[in-house]
Amino acid sequence: MKRLEGKSALITGSARGIGKTFARAYLAEGASVAIADINLQAARATAQELGDGAYPVDMDVTDQASIDAAMAAVVRQAGKLDILINNAALFTAAPITDIRRDDFDKVYAVNVGGTLFTLQAAAKQMIAQGHGGRIINMASQAGRRGEPLVAVYCSTKAAVISITQSAGLDLIKHGINVNAISPGVVDGEHWEHVDAMFAKWEGKKPGQKKREVGASVPFGRFGTAQDLVGMAIFLATPEAEYIVAQTYNVDGGNWMS
Repeated sequence: MKRLEGKSALITGSARGIGKTFARAYLAEGASVAIADINLQAARATAQELGDGAYPVDMDVTDQASIDAAMAAVVRQAGKLDILINNAALFTAAPITDIRRDDFDKVYAVNVGGTLFTLQAAAKQMIAQGHGGRIINMASQAGRRGEPLVAVYCSTKAAVISITQSAGLDLIKHGINVNAISPGVVDGEHWEHVDAMFAKWEGKKPGQKKREVGASVPFGRFGTAQDLVGMAIFLATPEAEYIVAQTYNVDGGNWMS
C-alpha cells in the first residue's frame, strides 16, 4: 500500500521548485495534492504536468481571504484536508545598514505571516474534521544562526522554527502533528537570485558564491529538492505520530542540533 493513500494535501508555493518536487512525491505515494500558488497559470501547468490527483489552487499566503478560499477549494475538491506543507517563501539579503522597510515587510509577510496564518486555517479545518492531521513547515539552516547579509531572511526562518514549536505543543491535543524541515543549501532556479544578491554585496563574480557554498557542505555538494522528499513523506506518515514540534535538519551535515 502507498504510504499516503487516500490523503489530501495542500502544498503552498508548489508550482515549481521544492514544492513541485514534494507534490510529485506525494502523488506517487497516493495522496491528492492541491498545487497552491500565487501564480495560478503556473499552478495549472504544474497540475496538468503531474497528472491525476493534482489540481491547481489560487493562493496568496499574505492575504487572509485568499488563504480561506484556498482551504475551501481543497475541501470542495478532495472532501477534506489531511496534510499541509508550508513551503512558500521569499529570500532577501542586504547589510544591516541597507535593509529597507518595504523589503522587510514583504519577506515577513510571506515567510512568517504566511506560515502562521496558513497553518492556522489548516488547523481550524483539521479540528473541524475531527481526525487530526499533519502540518509541515519549511524552515532553513538560516533559522539556526545569523549571517552577516541575511538578517531578515534568517530571522524569518528562526520565527518558523519557533512557530513550529508553539503550534506543535498547542495542536497535538487535537491530533495535529506540527513539525518542520530545515534544509541547508538547495540547488535550483532560486539560487540564481541568491547568487546575484551575494555578488552585489560581496563583490563576487556571478556563480562564485554558489561554487563556494556548495564546496563548503560536509557532504560535498549542494542539496537537491529530492534530498528533502524522504523527510517530507515520513513526517506525514503514521510512523511519525509521536513526533511533535520538532525541526529536522536535512542539510548534508551543515548544522548539528
